[in-house]
Amino acid sequence: MPRYGFHASHEQIAPSQLLRDVQQAERAGFDMAMCSDHFAPWSTRQGHSGFAWSWLGAALATTNLRFGTVNAPGQRYHPAIVAQASATLAEMFPGRFWVALGSGQNMNEHITGAKWIGKDQRQERLEESVEVIRRLHAGEEVTYRGRHVTVERARVYSLPPEPPALIGPALSPATAARAATWADGLVTINTELDAMREIVTAYRENGGPGPLALQVHVSIAPTMSEARDIARDQWQNHPFPEPIGHDTATPEDFDLIGRFVPDEAIAGSVVVTDSVSGLVEQLREYEQLGFDEVYLHHVAQDQGPFLELAERELLPALRS
Repeated sequence: MPRYGFHASHEQIAPSQLLRDVQQAERAGFDMAMCSDHFAPWSTRQGHSGFAWSWLGAALATTNLRFGTVNAPGQRYHPAIVAQASATLAEMFPGRFWVALGSGQNMNEHITGAKWIGKDQRQERLEESVEVIRRLHAGEEVTYRGRHVTVERARVYSLPPEPPALIGPALSPATAARAATWADGLVTINTELDAMREIVTAYRENGGPGPLALQVHVSIAPTMSEARDIARDQWQNHPFPEPIGHDTATPEDFDLIGRFVPDEAIAGSVVVTDSVSGLVEQLREYEQLGFDEVYLHHVAQDQGPFLELAERELLPALRS
């Protein structure tokens, strides 16, 4: 049976409230947590984008949970800075921090003014960044001149006893297969069962040895009508096929594209339900794919009712 964690969505909730939410999540019985690392939200209605690294220090210091975040080194963040930031958290909170390194999304990265390059080049840039970060975590002085990344005599002086795990985020089998060559584990998001199975298989068959994690978007409310309204208001801009999700630049652009997304498309990326037992049944199907960790993201901006429900019914049912 996997362990269950709480996803803290910086796009939707002010960092001060999100800190209170993750503290409540610990009291509710969640085993761990993860957060997003966005410069912009998916929609103007979400309206937030707190700086994940500042928030993580506060969250780790005020809970006993293990945390992770998804980060894109190479454009908005130089990989040496990611190495330093992640090493600092791992040194302060040994064994409690991991970082998933992805190729990025234009909505967050375009702010530097650098050209938004294609997926193949972003993948190369990611893998160059991973090499730099691993070498810096090993205590090396690094000079590196790759195709996309340049580092000049960098060294991280404050190192943890063990470096933080570098996880591979993947939304496709091809990305999962590439991650198997460098990542300490894999994280993906809920979609159709067959698609998730293909991602897991690609990681394992290409030698991926690490644990598997899944982030599940959920909208649960007393009625299906309320649950659909929450999902549409907050998460209708998420279920677009690629390259829309990675190449679109601003929340306003996402709002224009998302105006006519039907409820059934939203339900393809969000588990929309009015039933704890129905949600548990859906999560049991995901468990069968072999995930070691499952992070639940209730897509509402008010997390209080969900966290109360999780403590009272959902987590006991999942662990029974």
